[in-house]
Amino acid sequence: MLEIKTKAPGFTVKDQDGNNISLDDFAGKKVILYFYPKDNTPGCTKEACNFRDYYEEIKKLGTVILGVSADSGESHRKFISKYKLPFTLLSDPERKLIDLYEAWGEKKMYGKLFKGIIRSTVIIDENGFIEKVFPKVKASEHGKEIYEYLRSVK
Repeated sequence: MLEIKTKAPGFTVKDQDGNNISLDDFAGKKVILYFYPKDNTPGCTKEACNFRDYYEEIKKLGTVILGVSADSGESHRKFISKYKLPFTLLSDPERKLIDLYEAWGEKKMYGKLFKGIIRSTVIIDENGFIEKVFPKVKASEHGKEIYEYLRSVK
């Protein structure tokens, strides 16, 4: 279990354009690392669009949004273009980052158990420590929930 006030695990993965993105790139900024199952699916689209709708307010609070899934860079580029997402999406097809942040596990859908990406969010503070973990997320309101949390701790 990821613990608050512990050093966030470092990472380097590719973004939607194939650029290496590292946690160290955001030193001095707060980072929202949100994990979602798949581009262009109903819940993931609602979540991404809700983050998009709160993007400017979140950015004004000195915070960066990074979405993470196992989708390819090409899939991410299409998702970004289709929904005009203003933030970076990280591609983790080998699930290294997803596993590192404990966002892979057992899920239940239509009464069946299976393994997959658990919709969850980690907020990393300006010094690289885990500030808050959201292990269960309501996709359609999560951007607003994160914004309200960030505003409350400012």
